[in-house]
Amino acid sequence: MGAIFKRELRSYFTSPSGYIFLGLFLLLSGIYFSFGVILSRSSDFSAFLDSVRFIFLIIVPILTMKLMSEETRQKTDQLLYTSPVGIGNIVLGKFLAAFVLFLAAFAVILCYSIVIIVFGDFKVWESIGASLGFILIGGCFIAVGVFISTMTESQTVSAIATFAVLLLFWILEPLKSGLPQDQTSGIVFACILAALAVYALFTATKDRLVAGISGIVLVAAIALTAIFMPAGYSGFIAAVLGWFSLLKRQQSFSLGLLRLDDTVYYVSFIFVFLFLSVRFIEKRRWM
Repeated sequence: MGAIFKRELRSYFTSPSGYIFLGLFLLLSGIYFSFGVILSRSSDFSAFLDSVRFIFLIIVPILTMKLMSEETRQKTDQLLYTSPVGIGNIVLGKFLAAFVLFLAAFAVILCYSIVIIVFGDFKVWESIGASLGFILIGGCFIAVGVFISTMTESQTVSAIATFAVLLLFWILEPLKSGLPQDQTSGIVFACILAALAVYALFTATKDRLVAGISGIVLVAAIALTAIFMPAGYSGFIAAVLGWFSLLKRQQSFSLGLLRLDDTVYYVSFIFVFLFLSVRFIEKRRWM
C-alpha cells in the first residue's frame, strides 16, 4: 500500500490536477475569507468552514477523477491488479494520497484562524469541532470520488458523475421539506428500496433462490408493518433520505459537539464506498 500511496501522491505534482486542485481551493477559500470574514468583521471560523465545504464540493472531482479511471484508460489496471499488492490496499493507497493532499490544503486555510485569534473573538471548541467535521466530510467526498472513478475510464465522465452524486448528497437535507409525507408514498418508497436491495444481493451472489427468498421476506415485512403500524410510513421518505444526509451531522460539529455517533457515521460512510470500490474492481477483474 505504501508504494501505491507514494506513487499516487507523487503523480499529483507531476500532472496539472494536483496544482489545479490546490490553486482553486486556496484561491476561492482566500477570497471568501477576505469578504466573508475580514471585510464583514466576523470572527466565526466555524461559519467560514461551513461555506468552504461548498467550494470543496465543486473541486473534489478534480482531485479524484483520475485515481482509477486513468489506470483503466491506459490499460495499466490489469498489471496493477495482478501485482502482489491486494486490491483493497490499492484502493486505500489511492484514497489516502488524495486525502493527504486535501489535508495539506486544509492545513493552509487553518492559518486563517491566526488572524481571528489576533484580531477577533476566536471560539476554540466550535472551531475544533468544525475542523474535525470538515476533515470527515472531506474524506466522505473523496471516498465517493474514488468509487465513481472505478466505474469509468473517462476522467471527464468521472468528474461530472462525482459532482452530480456529491450534489445529490448535498441537497438531501433541504430536499426533505418538499417530499411526500403520506403513508402510501412511504409504502411505495419502501417497496422500491426492497427491490434495489434484492437486485444488489442478486448482483453480488448470482443466486436467484437467495435473492427470491430475500425479496419475499422484505415484501412480507413491508406488508405486515403497513397493516399493524401504518403510522410508521408517514414521513418515511424524508426520514430515510435524511439519514443519508452528510450535512445534517455537520451541525453538531459546528456547535463544538464531538458526538461519537456522527463520527462513526462518517467513518462508516468512507469505509462503505471504499468497500464498494474494491467489490466493483473485483467484479470487473473476472469479467
